[in-house]
Amino acid sequence: MRFIQPFKKIYSLLFLLTFCACGTIIKNYPVNKPFVFKNEVNVQGSFSKDDKKKIETSLQGYFDDSLNARYVNEIKVNIPVFRQVLNNPPVFDSVNIFRTEKFMNAYLNSLGYYYATFPSYNVKLDTIKTKTRNVLSLRKFWPRFIKKITPQQIRTSITINVNAGKNVIIDTVGYVMLDSNIQRLAVSSADKSDFKKEGNYSKQAISNELDRLSSVYRDSGYYKLTREDFIAEVDTINKALLKLTFNLAEQTMLINEAAVDRKENPRWKVLFKQKPFFDSSKISKYYINKTYFYPETKPYDIPDSLISHNNLKERINRGNSKDLIIRDSIGKFRLRPMRDNAFLRKDSLYQETLFYKSINNLSRIGAWQQVDARIKEVGKDSLNIHVFLVPALKQSFETNLEGSRNTGDITSGNTLGLALNFTYRNKNVWKQAIQSATSLRLGTELNIGGANNVNSDVLQTLQASLLQNYAFPRLIMPPLFNRKLSKLDNKRTVLSAGAAYTDRRDIYRLRSATFGFGYEATSKSGKWGFSFKPLNVELYGVDTLRGFDSLIDKNPFLKNSFRDGLVIGNFNGQITFTNQSKLNSIFARLGFEESGLLVSALTKATDRLFIYNKVEGELKYQHRYKKSSLAARAFTGAVFPQKGQSVPVFKEYYLGGPNSMRAWGLRQLGLGSSILSDTSKSQYTDRFGDLAIEMNIEYRFPLFNTSSFKISSALFADAGNIWSLKPNAANPNGNIDISRLEKDIALGIGTGLRLDFNYFLIRIDAAYKVKDPARQYGSGWMKDFKWIETRSNGVEVRNYAIQLGINLPF
Repeated sequence: MRFIQPFKKIYSLLFLLTFCACGTIIKNYPVNKPFVFKNEVNVQGSFSKDDKKKIETSLQGYFDDSLNARYVNEIKVNIPVFRQVLNNPPVFDSVNIFRTEKFMNAYLNSLGYYYATFPSYNVKLDTIKTKTRNVLSLRKFWPRFIKKITPQQIRTSITINVNAGKNVIIDTVGYVMLDSNIQRLAVSSADKSDFKKEGNYSKQAISNELDRLSSVYRDSGYYKLTREDFIAEVDTINKALLKLTFNLAEQTMLINEAAVDRKENPRWKVLFKQKPFFDSSKISKYYINKTYFYPETKPYDIPDSLISHNNLKERINRGNSKDLIIRDSIGKFRLRPMRDNAFLRKDSLYQETLFYKSINNLSRIGAWQQVDARIKEVGKDSLNIHVFLVPALKQSFETNLEGSRNTGDITSGNTLGLALNFTYRNKNVWKQAIQSATSLRLGTELNIGGANNVNSDVLQTLQASLLQNYAFPRLIMPPLFNRKLSKLDNKRTVLSAGAAYTDRRDIYRLRSATFGFGYEATSKSGKWGFSFKPLNVELYGVDTLRGFDSLIDKNPFLKNSFRDGLVIGNFNGQITFTNQSKLNSIFARLGFEESGLLVSALTKATDRLFIYNKVEGELKYQHRYKKSSLAARAFTGAVFPQKGQSVPVFKEYYLGGPNSMRAWGLRQLGLGSSILSDTSKSQYTDRFGDLAIEMNIEYRFPLFNTSSFKISSALFADAGNIWSLKPNAANPNGNIDISRLEKDIALGIGTGLRLDFNYFLIRIDAAYKVKDPARQYGSGWMKDFKWIETRSNGVEVRNYAIQLGINLPF
């Protein structure tokens, strides 16, 4: 088909860019003078390989500006190649090396390396001879050539050698406070401190401990105590030097021994002290008086002016919340969402953690784009809290287009998926900060493979869905349960209803209606997430079309998966865990879904009721390097039918496509090592299973940046498959069998390009089937590298695929 040709050119260009050689271009360099071309740091010391790399990377940023070689990535579209450009490199001057060593030494001191030395530095000069060029005379009527000699490049590479020495060890830790209550709190909370004896000393560790002490006091009602009221006193003196002696030789020996010991075994004593104070209120505990909310604050309003504004209306809630007051002019919000997130109430002790918890929770609701607060003293020991909330745009409308392509050949493809999404949002329903989202999705799958495919119809699938979702910023449940869950944060009640329609041309039509009611919350730390859905109802209707009967004749194992039915679940939920650091991030998820367990126990009328249990787990890990990252994912899920039923197809698993097992087309992997996996000659290529196992690993690295987007690449490997839980004579080798597991696991490897536009990412991945369980030789492993091969059953199969996706696969 003619419209395929532009895609071929785009793919060819993008993959050519992936393997183009990079070059280095130097512009505007000093004429016949040594200039800075490269700088490196070589660090030696008693630390691990990872710590060594981290310190060297950090020290790279402490070169003096006059010793920095700043490179930028540049793309030449007309060639096409990408290259590194060094523009206006600085002239090399050895004086700048000593300034650089001072900067590096200061940084090492902050890490606790106080005895670092800089034994040497290396300077390497490389003279690059350039070719002569003939330049045409500027005079039009006197054409002649003038020989012009291009100045030579004198490239200077600098390597600074650093001996970091040993990190200072904390010998003892003590606390000396001027008030007995303050002293008692410091001592009682010391076991929660990370600043402990025998730990590594650093300025950051000192700073963290001062912050912790301040937080402990401010969480105990000491509102006026801040970090500035405390200091850390460090004792670096060796006790041996305090020995009284009149022998000059002995004194010299003691000094020399102390100097050696200071470098070989540096140990310091640290004492945290409270500064002298003259205001007795600093050691007084403060209590909450009233909380004022300003829910209609404008971005340009001055908080102090609003506090003193006399024209604002004051609304006091009835009942037991008279200490919570709304000050506004129009009345856009009711007090309920603010009351549910006010954790400091009248006569309660001031706690900074609860103060910020209130602010953060109000920010996460979504009804306000900015939340700030001021605290004002009232009387001797009371505080008024003023909370300023800037409303977000109440109503908004979003439109986005999604696309994915699954192909086994650059010149001819299988399907192109397109979806158009319309979303209407209301962030303040019924004046209670309830979040509403109405989503309409229209999608289609097009056959762009033309006559090469068995089914040559262009239109393959039509999809339409409408979903309405409400998120209440509280848990709608009896007060008793609410109190037991008081330690959770970001609590929400979610109510959803929807309808969907799918028309798989000449195969089936699927209609569905859903309704759900559930709860969501996070732990105090924000690392754990919880969701529980006590009610989930799904109604499905299936109409089989003329192509369905012939499909069942060839694939009888699909018969029981396509039928009308009802899903009623009462115990659905999931737990997630997220942990992020500077270099690593971990995400884990464990989910459970059931249908019919409670209903089938109460009634025997379960003919149309789907009864099953579904369990799945997922683990994601990412390690970030200086410019690249390594990402990995593991997933497994299983759905167990009950009472002799078959699992409905819309609750089963599938693999293949732009986001999983990328060497296979969408839903075209599996089941197991059945030869029915060869779908090239089948009108219906979808494969679904009761059990799925998948593992992915991906090394991501940047290529270059342009003015409007970033281009990066990745090397990846995908492994996994799907199976049925029960043997089926109509689909041999399609069920899970531990003895056959090694043969059943599929493996694909590949590479790709990612175009990052900040708001979204376009991804093009090319993958090859290294191990295909449908191969009837070599346990599925490739024997020879072939783009296309003919299997033992006479089916011609492409061993590679190109996937077009939106955003990262995981």
